Amino acid sequence: MSEQPARAWRLVLEHIERDLLEGRLGPGDRLPSERDLATELGVGRSSVREAFRVLEVMGLIRTATGSGPQSGAIVIATPTGGMSALLRLHVAAQGFPLDDVVRTRLVLEDAVVAAMAGSADRDTTRAHRLLEAMDAPGLTPAEFLALDAQLHLSLAEASGNTVIAAMMAGLRSSIESYVQSGVAAIEDWEAMAARLRAEHRALVAAIDDADVPAARRLVHTHITGYYTSAGLTRAAHPHD
Repeated sequence: MSEQPARAWRLVLEHIERDLLEGRLGPGDRLPSERDLATELGVGRSSVREAFRVLEVMGLIRTATGSGPQSGAIVIATPTGGMSALLRLHVAAQGFPLDDVVRTRLVLEDAVVAAMAGSADRDTTRAHRLLEAMDAPGLTPAEFLALDAQLHLSLAEASGNTVIAAMMAGLRSSIESYVQSGVAAIEDWEAMAARLRAEHRALVAAIDDADVPAARRLVHTHITGYYTSAGLTRAAHPHD
């Protein structure tokens, strides 16, 4: 698999972001259907769904399944101020060097898991739901990795640090691009998916157990392990 899936969902995201930032879409407006957007932009529906996920995480749209007036994706906020900057970060992040992205992830996610494991009122409910979703049979690598990204974002949001959560959301397009591009270099995807599932469960368990050192060690190994297995980067140095 090439970088094409990652480029495709970014294309959808940028198309919607432009409409939001330039005022063609506003609160209460309904986005075109997945099918219509996929046809208009020449991408797969999975790419449209992933772009919708990012916008929903950022609090800009609400999605609902089914039919009727409340179904589909509806704009619920206008990206002004900090949100506009965050949207611009999404676009700028596509050009960031991989080594910088990896090192930034290590700094941010180390802080996330340390804060969560060290908190008396941690909430990993959403993380556990995403762990279950990643166990579903028949997930494509792109679908699995989209859920993977969602899991990491959910931990950042649950950590209580809104700046880190916003930075993780802003870097998501860059992270997703590199992660997706590495799939082609992984000879046995099923084995890799099983390994990632196990690493995710161990990480969330360490957070649930309030084991800060274990959570920090596990998130570092998890992040660097995928990039090196996919041949994207050399093994990063562990914590001093």
